[in-house]
Amino acid sequence: MTRRLSALAGSASGLALLIATPALAETAEAAPAAVTVEDIVVTAQRRSENIRDVPFAVTAMNKESVTAIAAGGGDILQLSARVPSLQVESSNGRYAPRFYIRGLGNVDFDFNASQPVSIVLDDVVLENVYLKGFPLFDVQQVEVLRGPQGTLFGRNTPAGVVKIDTVKPTDDFTGFGTVGFGNLGSTRAEAGLTIPISDTLQVRIAGLWNHRDDWVDNAYNPPFANPNDDDLGNFDDRAARVHVAWQPTAQLSALLTLQARDYEGTGTMNRANVLTKGSNKLNGNFDRDRVWYDGGRNNYQKQETTSQSLQVAYDFGPATLTGVIGSYQGSSAGNGDIDGGVASAPADAPYKTPFNSETGTLDSDLRQDTYELRLASNGDGRLGWQVGAFYWKEKFNLISATFNGTGGLTPTIVTDILQKSDSWSVFGQGNYQVTDALKITAGLRYTDDSRDFRGQRVVGAPLDVTKKVGDQQVSWDISALYEVNPDVNLFARIAKGYRGPSIQGRIAMSNVVTTANSETVMSYEAGVKSRLWDGRARLNATAYYYEVTDPQFTAIGGEGNFNQLINADKGVGYGLEIDGDVTLGYGFSVSGGFAWNHTEIKDKDLLVAFCGANCTVTDPIVNVGATRRANIDGNPFPQAPKYTANITLNWEHTLGNGQEIFASTDWVMQKDFNLFLYESVEFMQDTAFEGGIRAGWRDPSRGLEAAAYVRNVTDEANVIGAIDFNNLTAFVNEPRTYGVQLTKRF
Repeated sequence: MTRRLSALAGSASGLALLIATPALAETAEAAPAAVTVEDIVVTAQRRSENIRDVPFAVTAMNKESVTAIAAGGGDILQLSARVPSLQVESSNGRYAPRFYIRGLGNVDFDFNASQPVSIVLDDVVLENVYLKGFPLFDVQQVEVLRGPQGTLFGRNTPAGVVKIDTVKPTDDFTGFGTVGFGNLGSTRAEAGLTIPISDTLQVRIAGLWNHRDDWVDNAYNPPFANPNDDDLGNFDDRAARVHVAWQPTAQLSALLTLQARDYEGTGTMNRANVLTKGSNKLNGNFDRDRVWYDGGRNNYQKQETTSQSLQVAYDFGPATLTGVIGSYQGSSAGNGDIDGGVASAPADAPYKTPFNSETGTLDSDLRQDTYELRLASNGDGRLGWQVGAFYWKEKFNLISATFNGTGGLTPTIVTDILQKSDSWSVFGQGNYQVTDALKITAGLRYTDDSRDFRGQRVVGAPLDVTKKVGDQQVSWDISALYEVNPDVNLFARIAKGYRGPSIQGRIAMSNVVTTANSETVMSYEAGVKSRLWDGRARLNATAYYYEVTDPQFTAIGGEGNFNQLINADKGVGYGLEIDGDVTLGYGFSVSGGFAWNHTEIKDKDLLVAFCGANCTVTDPIVNVGATRRANIDGNPFPQAPKYTANITLNWEHTLGNGQEIFASTDWVMQKDFNLFLYESVEFMQDTAFEGGIRAGWRDPSRGLEAAAYVRNVTDEANVIGAIDFNNLTAFVNEPRTYGVQLTKRF
């Protein structure tokens, strides 16, 4: 059996182990060390409640899980497939991730793109794609809310929400510090400290430094490269956060949060000709440690982000009034050899490309402000409710450039784009305990969106174009939760979600500015949430179906560096999700999840450009004048794996002196996903998987821990994206990393 099949068999066996919990429970009964799984408390409905009482699909990751996947330099991209139906990828390196839930997302790589998955960090929405890459550190919990969330979360949530909550200050003096050293010259240091200044004032300070050396050689050795050393692959990511909590009275509380990030590193490394026509496997041209670039200045990128937020809550007794004000500011710059090779190379060179493509950001300036006011009922009466208003605005200035592709410093084209966006909404949600077993929840939201765009080409052929889009929509949901017994709940939900209209103005490559109408989603789901076998196991399962009207898609590439918005007539998605965990006794526990997602574009007349003669398109080809187009009716959504799975096996053993040894292994898999709107043999990926191992020793009495880790244990090279410039350029996942970590908690 091959290494790949062995790993997949192990993952499948683990999932079977998870689902076959009755047999596991019987084994666990004989184990004196068996313990129950802990209840998970989430705030998916803007109030704390047991995850079994939430009437839709939600999965939570704790801080231990987040810490494990961050070892070796991992960032927010490592959340991909960690919960059912979640996909995360990027063609912009570490600061502009794209999220997909149940197959619904957006592959648009420009910074002014909108997404149907919202990231909410400490109650503040992060709308712009490069805000979504803010590093994960001092995290308390990550919740993934699947399906439309437009009632309670106020900005582009038809696919769902990834909700991130960081550690807040308490009355206790606590803290931790951890440092890790690994291969590729990596260092990751993280620390957090809570200082109770008085009975009413507490401060939490946290910081992160994440570093890696260059480890990839630019073997073409252009003038901007170092001929004697590696040139790409480095990053320095520094971030800090301060929470100040103040509660002068029992009724009034406030939380001030200040954050900053300073990042510099290598962007995505595109690799020319690493796929062969007729195959989706990496070929002999792929060399993880080498690229051949004549442009792009070694794909450098940098970003600075700052933010401030203030949350104030006042408890009136019957209800609590909460106000949240948040502001984010950011700037970025970077460059990239987009074609991934050298156009002037000899015809038989493996890095030969049909043309040069080098683009970058000279400067960007982002300002996002959000304001929210909520009034929510208190108590455990039969009727609960919350109402509120939300306002969001963004001003984004992006100055981009195109270069000659061979290392020239003077841009050949410069564009100046200014986009202003506003959104306001009012919302309400109520729940009623009809009987002791049955609770009904319903919500409604009215949203008014507007977006203004002006794009100017200031170097190159002059161009000045303006566009404006706007819409008003009503989102709603209704759900029922039925308690079969204290350990088993059934739920069903119908929800309408909405993503506002979009503008795409990539005027460096085209005179056309495209727009897309709003997309709306009708979603239906039903499932079970259970705590089984005397509390030793938890199992959740959801079946869902959704239909998207006017889905917004982005047609990328097609023998050029193009990027255009289109609306399809509609799209559908349906599937099944399972997740859970079980304690096996003798210190063993296992957790995991599985999702089957089917997505399909439904538009008989929708045509898109494709990569040309160098790929094997399997869609019907239509001649449109002198051009050829692919009919994508019936295709899956891009970057929508048909299958995702994850499994984690943990073991802990207490020594006689109270110290502990531990070990864990975690694996994720994505299978059968298409990189673009059109289908071709080369860009339809089969199976991508990764595994990690972590083991060590800890002394709880002294707060000490030492561990060793390996990420991407089998050093899988998985294609996660491509550039369809007729030269089969692709980019891959992170390499194997390994190292040690030392932690002190107090």
